[in-house]
Amino acid sequence: MLTRLEIHRVRNIRHIALRDLGQVNVFSGPNGSGKTSILEAVHILGMARSFRSASVKSVIQHGEPELIVFGEIGPGSGSLVRPIGVRRGGAGEADIRVAGEKVRTVAELVQQLPLQVINANSFELLTGSPKARRQFLDWGVFHVEHSFLPVWQRFQRCLKQRNNLLRRDKIDASEVGVWTRELCETGEAINSLRKRFFEALLPRFEAALAELAPELEGVALTYRQGWDKRIRYEEALKSSYKSDCDKGFTHIGPQRADIRVTVGGHLASDTLSRGQQKLVICALKLAQGQLLSEQGVGGNVYLVDDLPSELDEAHCRLVCRCLDRLGAQVFITCVDEQDIRRVWPESGASPAMFHVEHGAVTAANTV
Repeated sequence: MLTRLEIHRVRNIRHIALRDLGQVNVFSGPNGSGKTSILEAVHILGMARSFRSASVKSVIQHGEPELIVFGEIGPGSGSLVRPIGVRRGGAGEADIRVAGEKVRTVAELVQQLPLQVINANSFELLTGSPKARRQFLDWGVFHVEHSFLPVWQRFQRCLKQRNNLLRRDKIDASEVGVWTRELCETGEAINSLRKRFFEALLPRFEAALAELAPELEGVALTYRQGWDKRIRYEEALKSSYKSDCDKGFTHIGPQRADIRVTVGGHLASDTLSRGQQKLVICALKLAQGQLLSEQGVGGNVYLVDDLPSELDEAHCRLVCRCLDRLGAQVFITCVDEQDIRRVWPESGASPAMFHVEHGAVTAANTV
């Protein structure tokens, strides 16, 4: 797990250094104190980007040229500790290092610290576009299926080339056919990997939701592959070729896949209350973390921003019990530390408590 964290020039945090982080770390303080910025910094350390802003410039402390987040991953001290660091400049440039070595791609960084985020943006899983749900699914597939990333990259390249050809005034069918064949091959491979992961995820989601919200009935999760499931992708592309030519892009395939969340046949986003939606989201995230752990993906970290928001004390207690049983490292924010002290299981891991104010952090007593 993440045992040490140093944050430099992230929003209102000038510099903080946290050592001896525990399995469960609770950050309390008033709104605007910097609690969420700490979670944001952990996200930058694991993903090289923020979960709050697409522009890194807005994350860097005002008037400063860059931000730096540094951490150490391991069970303790000594040779087993693996340092990781991310430096981001205002123009978007990134310097990413793992164990002192510069890494070429974000994918290499992501494998070091698999993150699960539960925050206000997480509602996009239910209320947002299919893209958010595809990203959720692909995040899990990426970690358990090593062949996924190169296949996905090939598919994206083929899709781009095919769409470029389809937009031409005079379309060369033979040239389109070359890219279509590889698109079929990679598209089928992506769909197969996604389906396998989804089929493993589904029972874990159902079990998690039954524990978190036994009062919720009729919640169903279905995978939609992006074309008629009764036929192969090659056949579907042949049938849609004229339509693709007319529209100038490939309108069926894995790039249109979705996870549909329904209640009694109706979209969950139209049926459930805000609190119920949050419980469904927590069940999805917990199920994915459990599946990753079972598949041998270590180092899962949960970033939970304002857990008590939208949830009553009883449901917060259920979420905390699931998080504790999962054994992942957890970073939770709240306004009043008692909000978490009251609901964290007494028999579970003892949370380390931190108070945040004006971008500064002080350690409090453990529970």
